[in-house]
Amino acid sequence: MTTAVLVLVVGLAAGFAFLNGFRDVSNAVALSTRTRALTPSVAVLLAVIFNFVGAMLSGGFVLAFTQSWITLPSGTGGLTMLASALSAAILWGVYSWWRGIPLSSTNSLMGGLIGAGGASVLVGGNFVDGVDSVLLTQVVLPLVVSPVVAFVAAYLLVWPVTWAARYAQPDVINRRFRRAQAVSSAAVAFGHGLQDGQRTTAVLLLALVAAGLESGGSVPFWILLLTAVMLTGGTLFGGWRISHNLGYRMIRIDPLRGFVAQTLTSVMLFVGAIGLQFPLSTTHTLTASALGAGTNQRFHVTNRRLVGRILLFWVLTPLVTAAVAFVLELALSPLATLPN
Repeated sequence: MTTAVLVLVVGLAAGFAFLNGFRDVSNAVALSTRTRALTPSVAVLLAVIFNFVGAMLSGGFVLAFTQSWITLPSGTGGLTMLASALSAAILWGVYSWWRGIPLSSTNSLMGGLIGAGGASVLVGGNFVDGVDSVLLTQVVLPLVVSPVVAFVAAYLLVWPVTWAARYAQPDVINRRFRRAQAVSSAAVAFGHGLQDGQRTTAVLLLALVAAGLESGGSVPFWILLLTAVMLTGGTLFGGWRISHNLGYRMIRIDPLRGFVAQTLTSVMLFVGAIGLQFPLSTTHTLTASALGAGTNQRFHVTNRRLVGRILLFWVLTPLVTAAVAFVLELALSPLATLPN
């Protein structure tokens, strides 16, 4: 039974990575296509390439990440928690994509793990070790702190950038920053691969440890390859619902401010993944950066209703996925009592 549930978890993790890329393609392409810095096809191609590279390189940081992450019970009980959490994150991710709302896959997954752990305790099983600290560092802080930092920093950075370009003609400014946006779009995609690749890789490594097939001291190459392929596959076939909301409906933005938002996002992702081993949501960071940069202009148009809906989904994400995973874990918990 443990083997069967492990296969289920691997399949769900692959689906989670694919959906992550499918939804988050907007992070790399929305602003650059909105300002005509890149055509949609070229923007997606860049996102695919740099997402793949970032996901493959994420293995160099995932072990440090997992050491500060959670510890699951061994055997089928730990695997059913992962299956419930992944299923909840996938269901909520599909619904939010259908509504065109950008949200954090990390928060979805962590909410699911918390709900699944609570259900396990309710039926007499083990809880997820380390979930208290994870709730603070990977749900509360990223949800509250990183968007605030991104918004304020982007708002402030617009001033020195516009001052540096004050003597150039508007058409020259737009042309130069469209070129710069091509680079910053690739940087966002690379940062997304580094950050979100770690999450799927960590889930698969936890599953192998729970099944007794790995010690957790190294990352098998096939895990990195599966994560990178599914993440970039989702990016290649990604939908444009969220991109349309981010690039066209949420706020009006020019190439200069698009460059500021994308550059700040990529820097925050790199520092979080490489320097601090701190999980940052690419979606939260880019959305807040775009709002901050777009707000700092004389004539800005913010779709406040859409922004309010996005914030509501961000708050609901860990709550909804925890509730769904709680129910799913109750349904799957009898599998833990079956012989292996």
